[in-house]
Amino acid sequence: MSTILITGATSGLGRYVAFGLVRSGHLVLAHGRDPGRTRRLVDELRAEGEAEGFVADLAHLARVRELGARVAEAHPGLDVLVNNAGVGSGSPGAGRELSADGHELRLAVNYLAPVALTRALLPVLRANAPARIVNVGSLGQEPVDVDDPDFTRGYDGFAAYCRGKFALAAHTFALAEELAGTGVSVNVVHPATFMDTAMVREGGVTPWSTVADGAPAVLALATRDMGTGGFFDGTRPSRAHEATYDAGVRARLARLTDELLGS
Repeated sequence: MSTILITGATSGLGRYVAFGLVRSGHLVLAHGRDPGRTRRLVDELRAEGEAEGFVADLAHLARVRELGARVAEAHPGLDVLVNNAGVGSGSPGAGRELSADGHELRLAVNYLAPVALTRALLPVLRANAPARIVNVGSLGQEPVDVDDPDFTRGYDGFAAYCRGKFALAAHTFALAEELAGTGVSVNVVHPATFMDTAMVREGGVTPWSTVADGAPAVLALATRDMGTGGFFDGTRPSRAHEATYDAGVRARLARLTDELLGS
């Protein structure tokens, strides 16, 4: 059985996946932003198996890095990371928002946070190979403007969401190449389209599917060997935005990412 950290576990897809994992006998490290909700979730999970809660605001990079350090210290046997937490497009007509570090919020939470958390936990994951990293992405992808990463011009919430998911996919493929031969796999998955979550409803979208529809793909990638460097539409191998496979695009994104993370 694995030790699995899943971010954004207190609601929606993350909550459903957390229960699926704990019921299968895995130790689930459930991350949430709100202490009360995280504590209540862990109490429910412990009624069915082993679980522990971790609280952090992923819109604050220092808190993300602290989360990684706390998890690594408390659970040196960690072998699966599921980067599930995310911010949707926001309510229709909502304006641009910033993270605690001054970055465009959707890029910060949907991309910079999982990159920072993955980097913090890579030594542990490599030590426990075979290990897995699952990035929850989306079919909605739009190239990041490296000259305006914080989307100060012509801001649109849905486009901002798509930019973060594009970056996450491109990063996944680059990281898979970097980790080749280490025993650590990394994949990105579009679980299902417009699942019935608070994120989707806030965006004014009528849900097309349920979290139960999206969970099997995440559960499979977290618990089974499904290769590395792949993009999955549900449980089916698929293709991300074509530009995510471009070496030049990835190189520019990597430089921007290091700059934004302060590396």
